[in-house]
Amino acid sequence: MKRRILLALSTVAGLFGQNSQDKDLTADELKGMLDKKVKLFFLDVREPKEIEELGSIEGYVNIPMSQLEARVKEIPKDVLIVAG
Repeated sequence: MKRRILLALSTVAGLFGQNSQDKDLTADELKGMLDKKVKLFFLDVREPKEIEELGSIEGYVNIPMSQLEARVKEIPKDVLIVAG
């Protein structure tokens, strides 16, 4: 089974008043970026209970979708954001 990871910039970019570019990444593409040490910000927008049940990627920052607008200042503007 091939897992897909959403590079969801539209929601976050919209909060910054910027244009967005959404792109689906495969797990292999993400691994390649990690191997190349590309600077990423892992944003997990699920509720904490979902993360506890299903797990997440090491180094993620959890900002549930319901809190995203209020906590947008916690998201850096100068790095690639990988959200899921």
